[in-house]
Amino acid sequence: MLARDAAFDASARDEALLAGAEDEMEPIPDDQLRLIFTCCHPALAPDAAVALTLRTLGGLTTPEIARAFLVPEATLAQRLVRAKRKIRVAGIAYEVPRADRLADRLDSVLRVLYLVFNEGYDVSTGEALIRRELCAEAIRLTRVVAELLPDEPEVMGLLALMLLADARRPAREGPAGELVRLEEQDRSRWDRGRIMEGCGIVERALRKGRVGPYQLQAAIAAVHDEASWAADTDWPQILGLYEVLVRVAPSPVVALNRAVALAQVSGPAAGLAAVDALAADPSMTEYRFFHATRADFLRRLERWPEALEAYDRALALVPNGPELDLLARRRAEVAARVVS
Repeated sequence: MLARDAAFDASARDEALLAGAEDEMEPIPDDQLRLIFTCCHPALAPDAAVALTLRTLGGLTTPEIARAFLVPEATLAQRLVRAKRKIRVAGIAYEVPRADRLADRLDSVLRVLYLVFNEGYDVSTGEALIRRELCAEAIRLTRVVAELLPDEPEVMGLLALMLLADARRPAREGPAGELVRLEEQDRSRWDRGRIMEGCGIVERALRKGRVGPYQLQAAIAAVHDEASWAADTDWPQILGLYEVLVRVAPSPVVALNRAVALAQVSGPAAGLAAVDALAADPSMTEYRFFHATRADFLRRLERWPEALEAYDRALALVPNGPELDLLARRRAEVAARVVS
């Protein structure tokens, strides 16, 4: 569960956090969600508001948040300090927004919930692969937001994305807690009820004609979940969706995921070229999935020494036990090829 009793320092968090009459608080019927909307204050820069909310309410550590933002831990810590200082100096009042002001904070609130779910689904530290309590709480809170704002397609898109990803969770972890890659999962263990619900929600969201990044990510997840076998996956459709996502919400992570889809459609050489085009971006230097993806393409191209080097770069950045074990096995397979 999210850290319900987490708090700001004394100067930034006191009884005023929940100040206001009952009618002011009524638009948000959940205590935890009320606090998240309160902390995502529009006077703060969006990244700062999201980071501060994750740190104080989301139960995430500074290193975990830094990895989510693809920035050094020191940079993230400075952002948190500056945000708290701005709260004090500017005298920003923490108060629950009125119903007609919820939309002003919606983008930051959705990003908080998205990152909390991601940390639960893909744990960045420790030996556990999944933190089920974070996934469950993020889904629960997103459902509440969807009830509050039923006509917001991006809220629907985020809820669908979480459901479609969480549907695969039972098959993502092996009997010994090991990571099972998507293409190797036993799809009979997927939660078909969640898949049906998620697909239905994203279809309704897309029909509203206001397409956003969460809807597109949910549509990609739906294509994966609708394939009975890995070989049945409609990769051209996924690539097309990533092409749209790159235009709607460009980021190096989206471009990296697009490269994975491109490799499935046009081969690993095309995927590798797309990944290498991202090498100059400083956020990719310490991003383990950049090096792991590059290593996989080099392995498939039988460029063994380069693949070995890329796996070493990825392994040096992986703090999670199950993911570390998977990459170590792949590295051993490549190392055997280099020796032979």
